[in-house]
Amino acid sequence: MMRWAIQRMDATMNARPSGYLITALLALALSLAAALELQAATMSPPALGDGVVRSKSVLPFGETIARLKKDIADKGIVFFSEIDQAKLASDAKITLRPSTLLVFGNPALGTQFLTSNPYSGLDWPVRLLVTEDEQGQVWISYTDFDYIAYRHHIKDRQAAFKMASEVIGSITASVTHK
Repeated sequence: MMRWAIQRMDATMNARPSGYLITALLALALSLAAALELQAATMSPPALGDGVVRSKSVLPFGETIARLKKDIADKGIVFFSEIDQAKLASDAKITLRPSTLLVFGNPALGTQFLTSNPYSGLDWPVRLLVTEDEQGQVWISYTDFDYIAYRHHIKDRQAAFKMASEVIGSITASVTHK
């Protein structure tokens, strides 16, 4: 494509005096396009990996869920739903290790993100996944809030994201420390 553009620039320059201006504009456009393509190809959230925070629970599966729900309630956070994914799988005749999704949030905090970018509603309210691996180890996982900010290009809610990170850290600590 670049060779065609250069040949086109030569032909344009020779055709008329305004060809120099057109050639310059074409060269600028190609340079900008290449720079944007390079930026898009190299853009990634620094040090966030896949955006999933995973921690080991020190409690058995059922007790982990009960403790998390209690801590959420004790903090006055709205609990929306508990989805037993293993039961859903079993009902569909599919075998799945224990997996439960807890959905909760603080509307006064979470809706701030939606006012910045409505598509952040894909990540709100908060979802905390509790799973058990083949060795019986219980894991808790959630999407990192810095990753959510990056994903939805939210740059004007740093204090709210910091608060959300502190709250989820406190909730998960209720099952990761003895």
